[in-house]
Amino acid sequence: MAAKLIWIALGALVLIAGCGGLANQREEQARAEYPPIGQLLNVDGTQVHAWTRGSGPDVVLLHGAGGNLRDFTFDLAKRLSRTYRVTAFDRPGLGWTDRLPGFGGTGNTRGESPVEQAGLLQKAAAQIDIRNPIVVGHSYGGAVAMAWGLTQPKDTAALVLFAGVSLPWLGDLDTYYDITGSAVGGATLVPLITALAPQGRIDRAVEDVFAPQSAPEGYAAYIGPDLTIRRASLRANGQQVRTLRPHIVEMSARYRTVLTMPIELLHGTADTTVGISIHSEPLARMLPNARLTRLPSVGHMPHHADPQAAIAAIDRAAARAGLR
Repeated sequence: MAAKLIWIALGALVLIAGCGGLANQREEQARAEYPPIGQLLNVDGTQVHAWTRGSGPDVVLLHGAGGNLRDFTFDLAKRLSRTYRVTAFDRPGLGWTDRLPGFGGTGNTRGESPVEQAGLLQKAAAQIDIRNPIVVGHSYGGAVAMAWGLTQPKDTAALVLFAGVSLPWLGDLDTYYDITGSAVGGATLVPLITALAPQGRIDRAVEDVFAPQSAPEGYAAYIGPDLTIRRASLRANGQQVRTLRPHIVEMSARYRTVLTMPIELLHGTADTTVGISIHSEPLARMLPNARLTRLPSVGHMPHHADPQAAIAAIDRAAARAGLR
């Protein structure tokens, strides 16, 4: 029995080692097909990818877990740039933004907290003269938007959350994050995903995020899912998601006393990824300055399902903040 287990373990190691070359090829192809579409900023030695268009009041866009700034530049950011100066950032470890120093090393499974991520992106924003922005966050990006407001309350005009993570939840997250964010999973399963994940499965995963709606035509080809399944990005995403809850517990204890700026919440009632009854509805009850707009039968991507509602939420935030 012991000998059999040894042979199984050796076989697994050979498989993982063999996948290294395939993973390298896939990552090189992803980098070639989906290069940076904005500018690459140097923030204390950390590369930050920022896309900026338009003129007017500053709006900052922060994408969700496993994504990149292309989620916003596919459609919404271009619409907003007609009346705002819009900047979309890749969050740390995703897209073309590096991880923060001290994260991502061998055996290090700690993910950058929302406050740490906000701190990096605030320094990047200062480099390109972003002032008093409306900070918009989708999904996990909602937690980073809340952290932005908590750490720079006097220099944040308003917050807008699209299906944003904002409050602690009960129960466990998907096992996928525990695996990809762990030391063992990061060393074993992650290289297999990078090397062997079939395109059909990747396309289905994109569709699942939009359910019950469908992804817009051309979305998957534009956003570059292969950027997300790079080994370093899979590990970063897993580590950030699996370590998020304690940070949300700490942050939410300070919401009432710090977050006095206008807050607009846009959330689909059919969202099964970030439940409206766990996050936006109780947050709207907690904060008198938070206003919730419910989108009936809409899932986890409200800014794609109803871009006009997303723009209207940002316009309301701008008006309430005295920017319009």
